[in-house]
Amino acid sequence: MIRSQFTRKRHRTQRIGFIGLAILTLLTITPILMVVAYILWQGIDAISWEFLSAMPRDGMRAGGILPAIVGTVYLTIGTALFSVPVGIGAAIFLSEYAPDNNWTRLIRISIINLAGIPSVVYGLFGFGLFVLFLQFGTSILAGSLTLAIMTLPVIISTTEEALRAVPQAFRIVSLSLGGTKWQTVRRIVVPQALPGILTGVILGLERAAGETAPILFTVAAFFLPQLPSSAFDATMALPYHLFVISTQVPGMPVQIQFGTALVLLTFILSMNLIATVIRSRARAKRQW
Repeated sequence: MIRSQFTRKRHRTQRIGFIGLAILTLLTITPILMVVAYILWQGIDAISWEFLSAMPRDGMRAGGILPAIVGTVYLTIGTALFSVPVGIGAAIFLSEYAPDNNWTRLIRISIINLAGIPSVVYGLFGFGLFVLFLQFGTSILAGSLTLAIMTLPVIISTTEEALRAVPQAFRIVSLSLGGTKWQTVRRIVVPQALPGILTGVILGLERAAGETAPILFTVAAFFLPQLPSSAFDATMALPYHLFVISTQVPGMPVQIQFGTALVLLTFILSMNLIATVIRSRARAKRQW
């Protein structure tokens, strides 16, 4: 009888906990869905082939946003080229090779602190280093390098955690079979940690794709109705373009503002979708 009462009480407590978690999840998801639905409702009428493929004209009140779309893609690719190899390499070194001492602990704390620095500070740093000191000018190269530095802390931290989550037994078995340290890392550890690594990479690149302050100082142009021809050209970008048409251009139709926001949102969600598919396939192959 006592055990039965205890079991019922435990099940009741469990149900209350599940209900509480469901309510918290609903409270978290509902505002996000409302924002997405509102942007979709306000901006869907502006979406057309001309809007996506034409150059802006009439002070950005007409035409399309092709230069902003292309510029955002270029900046995201440039950020990935500079940040992903360096970030993953640094995480591998900290996780697999670096000794656990005060220096490595200080480095990890510094990386975590760098992730919390406001993006405008990175923008000023990129302006001083890449635009002025290295004389790259306001260019895709300067913007990509600035965004890469900003995303490195996220990529390093999440990648290191993913590598540390791989069971130590995998490493021991590989080394006992005659594999070198590098072979173990390259063929065993990194493939098993790939889902977590992809999560960190996508989080970093999504932040880079949606930032305004760093590109404001290093690459973004107010109005540039042409496509960039080299890495040393300035370019328009969706976040800065959205800021400009929402605050600096009088008489801008609301549909164009929300249409631009919808395109940016779709771009980021597409990155998430691609990463989710790749991550799901990698998890299916994982052996633990």
